Amino acid sequence: MKAPELLLPAGTLDKMRAAYDFGADAVYAGQPRYSLRARNNEFKLEQIGQGIIEAHQRGKKFFVASNILPHNAKVKTYLADMEPVIAMKPDALIMADPGLIMMVREKWPEQVIHLSVQANTVNYAGVKFWKSMGLERVILSREMSLDEVEEIRQLCPDMELEVFVHGALCIAYSGRCLLSGYFNHRDPNQGTCTNACRWDYKMNDTVEDDAGDVKPQVIQFDFNKAMEEANQSFAACGGAERHPAADKTYLIAEQSRPDELMPILEDEHGTYIMNSKDLRAVQHIDRLTKIGVDSLKIEGRTKSLYYVARTAQVYRQAIDDAVAGRPFNPALLADLDGLANRGYTDGFYQRHYTHEAQNYLDGHSKAKQSQFVGEVISIKEGWAKIEVKNRFAVGDQLEIIHPSGNRIITLSAMRDKSGNPCTVAAGNGVKISIPMEEGFEKSLISRLFTEAEMAA
Repeated sequence: MKAPELLLPAGTLDKMRAAYDFGADAVYAGQPRYSLRARNNEFKLEQIGQGIIEAHQRGKKFFVASNILPHNAKVKTYLADMEPVIAMKPDALIMADPGLIMMVREKWPEQVIHLSVQANTVNYAGVKFWKSMGLERVILSREMSLDEVEEIRQLCPDMELEVFVHGALCIAYSGRCLLSGYFNHRDPNQGTCTNACRWDYKMNDTVEDDAGDVKPQVIQFDFNKAMEEANQSFAACGGAERHPAADKTYLIAEQSRPDELMPILEDEHGTYIMNSKDLRAVQHIDRLTKIGVDSLKIEGRTKSLYYVARTAQVYRQAIDDAVAGRPFNPALLADLDGLANRGYTDGFYQRHYTHEAQNYLDGHSKAKQSQFVGEVISIKEGWAKIEVKNRFAVGDQLEIIHPSGNRIITLSAMRDKSGNPCTVAAGNGVKISIPMEEGFEKSLISRLFTEAEMAA
């Protein structure tokens, strides 16, 4: 089988390098003004140019995300601002807006364009349309099943297809959300999303005063009790009428701003605030490879260096195993559990599992739960200087994560920044040294949880 391209996010040049080191074939980065990452984005013109040069020196690819849905002001400046980017010869532009695509096709007809997931392509007719417009690849919407992806592959054999396999899922259709714009006046479709759907909300009841205004009322909320009362009320009305509570207005408060109450309504379709689990589809890599998908994409340009390295390593192994005909290794699921996440889902790829399906999600080994604890800065005379991210101590089992292969060690000694023996690295911001042989420079370190910690 042909190996699909492994495409990783690059929020910085260092993350780009880590992505390549750990197995990525290509990365994507975006200009702040014209991509959907206006904040926390290092890639100005100088960094884009440097990234493209380094990628091509390695025989890798570098894609520039230019997938904003622009208002008039940005349309007017777009071609002039893109001219120096095109001159750097990126391997493709990732675009969503038909008007901007038309402008690029007219001015630079040789420039490769990939259609962004923001364009919401969910059927073969849409793929054929974009093929007729001269595009070389379509990034399919996240809302598609494996069977739908396979059908598009069969009906559109001459178009490159790309799908997401890991990262944050948006509550809106392929990212077209207005929550951040509504609550914070930062438009997600202009690259300034504050991820309002992922905040920690609390609900407050309300009372209506004589003037008809809604005011907050502090309540003690018991979820189980509320569910029991709701079920009783629903049964009492024969299930045919709406519960009175469904027509009330409620106020929600985000954890960091408890005094700022925002209205939320609920109707027969449910509430309009939710926090999606993160996408993890490593267990579907074999199927996607057999389907013939050209590129497997990981989301996360604002995620950590550890996230980039670990996901690149795990999905590289999954792709290599699929191509070689080896069975899926469930331990890869445990490797991804150590990343910061909001729980995992495989999204819409497989909506209904049958009892015949392999239960990877609950059946895989939990014996390798871990937490990112440090980064190796340098190694000298058998001691590695570590920039600590999370607490660890002498006696802990550590996994050394390196492009040449990972290694598990039991930490036998530790020195503080002055060279004195110590037993604990307290946490973020501390620098310590641990014994480590040469050849593991620029490694990442995670601490393996003990059985007692996992049980707790």
